[in-house]
Amino acid sequence: MTARNYGTRLPGLSAEALPGRLIVVEGADGSGRSTEVAMLKEWLEIEGHAVVDTGLRRSDLVSGEIDRAKQGHTLGATTMALLYAVDFADQLENKIVPALAAGSTVLADRYIYTLMARAIVRGASRAWARELYGFALRPDLVLFLDARPVILLHRAIGKYGSLDYWESGMDLSLSRDLFESFFLYQDRLSKEFDWMRPEYVFHWVDANRAPDQVHQDVVALVAPLYGAKPVPRPGARPPAGRPRTAGRPAASA
Repeated sequence: MTARNYGTRLPGLSAEALPGRLIVVEGADGSGRSTEVAMLKEWLEIEGHAVVDTGLRRSDLVSGEIDRAKQGHTLGATTMALLYAVDFADQLENKIVPALAAGSTVLADRYIYTLMARAIVRGASRAWARELYGFALRPDLVLFLDARPVILLHRAIGKYGSLDYWESGMDLSLSRDLFESFFLYQDRLSKEFDWMRPEYVFHWVDANRAPDQVHQDVVALVAPLYGAKPVPRPGARPPAGRPRTAGRPAASA
């Protein structure tokens, strides 16, 4: 992979020092990210590749502090954004870079893009978010699993029985109604991901479908990184193109 960063270059690193590959799976809660990461990890391992997975709030340094802050609503938006940046930086230094240096594939269940979008909808500027995460490595591939908000809603209710306070943007006081806040928040996040798409080279995947259909499209995008040619399944659909609108769905949806 390329060792180039989005901004500030990590000291002592070169392209040759990081022979592994970094693949990011992005998307909202309920888009099927975790399911796809597990399926993709299994596929890569069967193909003979060592895989290390990572995600948000997995740093031993501050993940617990983030969880406590969210439970107590004790920190402001800027402080929370900085805590998430520390969480990411700690994982980058101690998990992602060593794995890439060893030649492994790193699968990231979300990356800096979700963190940037969340910070921006809570008042940060896009320029500030770019600068904050300028030290991040450029992935070899960014997959964005795009699902309509009504699908996300149904999946969240089916899995958890309710909507998450933070994933619904209730801290932003968009609406007193949890469901309305959810749709408004998802719409705001979608707008931020839309501007990131060309700059950070997102590959959109239609995540409104069953996991095996999504996985087929993902493998078709990942396989060329390893010189592999995935065997298409009967009736497989080609990778999705433009993302769907993320706002409140129409009554006919």
